[in-house]
Amino acid sequence: MKLLIVESPSKAKTIEKYLDGAYTVRASVGHIRDLPKSNKKAIDIPAGFVPHYEISKGKEKVVHELQGLAEKATEIMLATDPDREGEAIAWHIEELLKADKKVKSPIKRVTFHEITKEAVEEALKEPRAIDTNLRKAQEARRVLDRLVGYDLSGIIWKKVRYGLSAGRVQSPALRIIMEREREIRAFVPEKFWTLEGLFETNKKDKITLSCVEEPRDEKVVENILKLGEKENWIVKDMKASEAKRSPRAPFTTSTLQQTASSRLGFSPSRTMQVAQKLYEAGHITYMRTDSTNLASVAVAQILKIVEKKYGKEYAEAHTYKTKSKNAQEAHEAIRPTHVDSMNEGFNDEQKRLYRLIWERTVSSQMSDAKLMKTKIVANIEKGEIPDFTANGSRVLFPGWLAADTEARGEDVELPLVEVGQKLKLLELKSNEKFTEPPNRYTEAGLVKELEARGIGRPSTYASIMRTIEERGYVEKQGRTLFPTDTGDVVSSFLENNFAEYISDTFTAEMEDKLDDISNGDREYEKTLKDFYIPFVKDIKEKDKLAKATNMGEAPKDMLCPKCGGEMIIKLARGGKFYSCANYPECKGARTMEGLELEGPKETGEICPLCGEKKGKSGGGKLVVRQGKYGAFVSCSRYPKCKFIKEDEEEKKKKMTDVACPTCKKGFMMERRGRFGIFYSCSNYPDCKNAIKAKPTGNICPFCDSLMMEGTKTIPERCSNKMCKNHNPHKLGEDIKNNKKKK
Repeated sequence: MKLLIVESPSKAKTIEKYLDGAYTVRASVGHIRDLPKSNKKAIDIPAGFVPHYEISKGKEKVVHELQGLAEKATEIMLATDPDREGEAIAWHIEELLKADKKVKSPIKRVTFHEITKEAVEEALKEPRAIDTNLRKAQEARRVLDRLVGYDLSGIIWKKVRYGLSAGRVQSPALRIIMEREREIRAFVPEKFWTLEGLFETNKKDKITLSCVEEPRDEKVVENILKLGEKENWIVKDMKASEAKRSPRAPFTTSTLQQTASSRLGFSPSRTMQVAQKLYEAGHITYMRTDSTNLASVAVAQILKIVEKKYGKEYAEAHTYKTKSKNAQEAHEAIRPTHVDSMNEGFNDEQKRLYRLIWERTVSSQMSDAKLMKTKIVANIEKGEIPDFTANGSRVLFPGWLAADTEARGEDVELPLVEVGQKLKLLELKSNEKFTEPPNRYTEAGLVKELEARGIGRPSTYASIMRTIEERGYVEKQGRTLFPTDTGDVVSSFLENNFAEYISDTFTAEMEDKLDDISNGDREYEKTLKDFYIPFVKDIKEKDKLAKATNMGEAPKDMLCPKCGGEMIIKLARGGKFYSCANYPECKGARTMEGLELEGPKETGEICPLCGEKKGKSGGGKLVVRQGKYGAFVSCSRYPKCKFIKEDEEEKKKKMTDVACPTCKKGFMMERRGRFGIFYSCSNYPDCKNAIKAKPTGNICPFCDSLMMEGTKTIPERCSNKMCKNHNPHKLGEDIKNNKKKK
């Protein structure tokens, strides 16, 4: 019997099907060994940062099965993923099999970047030994993350709050979010005006022109309006020129996460989960890569498909320079394994992501799109005011846009005019606006920023997002990341005291050093020693710092409700609050809205989990507490007893008067989930009707769903994503004016 070991059960099934009984294929189900939770036993620092691994909890049965099969095998192949993590898993498997003295057969390593019959069979012809450098690089990363995380987290437990954490990569990510947040807080809006004119040509065509300047002075605006309405307008310039749009590079992990977020609404972690399934099923190449390279065989296949589907003039081979300096060009970009298939996947999510990958891959080997760009410049005949312009664009030859249609955009055709031609002014108006602060990061935006700064690697982006959300440092509302009060305090503490270790330069340089280890250009022990000795010295020096939960002084008019003294802003588990400056002598406190915090109030009820009704001594009673999102009822023995329910008064505040159209019994009410605020039926779980935003009370004329609040530009939209009225700005005027469907 020949044994082939992979890490995923679904990957095992796919490969076993391809090998047709030649190998017995089994899965380790991910990592089978890891560092113990206790840091004292995890790493022997004096011995040279030697990690001590133990079998992961729940993996004993898997290890026993693999050892049993290995004892009988005549050949053992380790075919885990083709990256550092996969190399480490293979090494751990090898170490456990070697520890079993009954295993006599040689153990070899094979890698492939796509799970196809051809790729697997080819890989089995070229087995090798475990790449020690690659494995050491992963080990260095794991040990480094443990040392940084354990020591930094320890001091945060002491100085902020127990249970929080810091990390070598997660903390720089949080710092980037907080830097943007401080920009937003410091932003002072400025008033400005935009000016727009509606004109008619001599052929009765209408055209809208916009002023090239956005004045900050109202007198300047008044002067432009006065002269514009008084004087005659002429076409000052008319330009028409051909332009090219080149195709985009095939997907890397980062660009896939960004595009899947903007086009499909997938979070980075969701994208990677779906991509993993596609990879394991043999539909795409390995999805953790920072290379934009495509194999020459793949390029030839793509060009054939393009010629067949779109025409010979659409096919054009391209090579793309990988931005990451440490990208492994031997690896490929993410592409379909069988490009002749446009539709693969077992469910809708997989099909949508596969189609996205297919379109990007195919379009990358297509000819440039040719566009006709036009620009009209107009001004008054007499006097001096800024130019008014309009820009148009239309596709002359679609090229790669024929495959990647969502990248095309809409054609904007301008009427034909000549220089010197008079224009008839129909309307000239100004709009008062205010400058806006920079946008907060989305997950996709943060991934792009991390990549640009050299922080993390393709395999870590999704876990970074997940970690800072799970720790309560950020909240995701829609796609936007909002830092929490806890995130603010933790980041500020680290920036003030450990700025060096969470800086872009330190994090990026450390990634380079880990790459050097994987290439055999740097020693494992020396790298860790050079970092750890000064790091642990800094940790010990900062141990005397004061608690970091004080967040500054309260407004002067915010006085203590008990002693009338000054107050300060403090951080608690539930968020910010005002505390008496004389605490603990005075325990007066207020919410950030100024309401007095009087402490938990008993409801007169026994806790249903641990109360006397359960026959337990010392049982708890239900009390009303004030939390970050309002009042709630919990057990008086919290956190020993974690019973929680919604406060009835608070529930009434969140209830709307909009009836649920699904069950027609309940009313829509505000709720909070992992993605922020949403509205659902008060009869949940009997009725599961839910929408993303506050209902307006109106019913969609197209599908009878609830209308909900939108944005500044789209005040109201249908809550049904499948309805065309979900994007009312894309509806034609004739459709908008239609009455309710029959």
